[in-house]
Formats: sequence, C-alpha cells, structure tokens
Amino acid sequence: MGYRKLNRRTGSREAMFRSLVTDLFMYGRIRTTEAKAKELRKLADKMITLAKRGDLHSRRLAAAYVRPEMVQVEGEATQNVLQKLFTEIGPKFAERQGGYTRILKLGPRRGDATEMVYIELVE
Repeated sequence: MGYRKLNRRTGSREAMFRSLVTDLFMYGRIRTTEAKAKELRKLADKMITLAKRGDLHSRRLAAAYVRPEMVQVEGEATQNVLQKLFTEIGPKFAERQGGYTRILKLGPRRGDATEMVYIELVE
C-alpha cells in the first residue's frame, strides 16, 4: 500500500513531516489532521527507535531528518531538539517495544469537516 500523499508533492510533503516530527518532540503533543497523524506516527516511532539505540550512526540518521531547533528545558536552559530526543525521549522509552505515540480524536474541523486529532508521546 505504501504511504499517503496528502495532495502534496514530494518535497513539500517531506518538509511538512520534518516540521511535524520536530514539533512533536519539542512539545510532546501537537494538533493535526487524522491522516497526517497516522503517517507521522510511523516517522516518530522510527526516530524514537534510533534514539533508543543511541549510537553515532543513529544520531546522524536522526539529524538528517529532525530540524535543528532549540527547545526550552528546565527554566532558562536550551538544547537542540535532537539532544532532547537522545537524552530524554529515547531513554524514557528504553523498556518499551513500540507504540510510543497515541492519537486522541477531537472531532471535525469547522471549515471543512476534516477529522482533527492530538498526537502525543505516551508517558
């Protein structure tokens, strides 16, 4: 079957998913459409699996996909989203074999009745 194209060309679709994955790791929870969330879940699980491995090769593979944005951690300290992925998120899921995200349905969007959801990291 493959993947959903979401009415976008390859470049813009990849850029959108890079942004969504980065935001998911930055904030822990984002609001998006159901179709995007279902595709995003696959990518987020792959990135978390790389973070669980934790070696240099995994870090480089994740760095090629996750955008290099800074995130606020504990007051005023900031760190890269990639650092947060490998130092906080990866170890948090070390014992878990999969299913790192959950999708919570919110109902239809007002303008076009598209199903909206929250996608979040499981605690």
